[in-house]
Amino acid sequence: MRNDCAIDVTMSVIEGRWKAIVLCKLMTKGTMRFSQLMREIDGVSPRMLTKQLKELEKDGMIFRETYLEIPPRVEYSLTKKGRSIIPVLSAISQWGATHMQPVIKIGEHRD
Repeated sequence: MRNDCAIDVTMSVIEGRWKAIVLCKLMTKGTMRFSQLMREIDGVSPRMLTKQLKELEKDGMIFRETYLEIPPRVEYSLTKKGRSIIPVLSAISQWGATHMQPVIKIGEHRD
């Protein structure tokens, strides 16, 4: 990653198959438990979700709160920094909705 390019910095935080989806789920649903995220995100494995959550926490995008109960309860929520990316994700979502069409094959050209 080049630190002199703001896009590189932004993409390093949301890159990966599941990070943006996790952020969107927390944005729309609020605080969620791991099991809730697993149910909401179709196709993610527990191992991959754990990895993505740890990376988002390390980057300061989400907050992980552990409750000392039996059984232990863990909840995830957006931090202030995490909430600040909502307009970016909304813009990406709007762009995707506008340009949702089949992937262009190599050699094809559409205007």
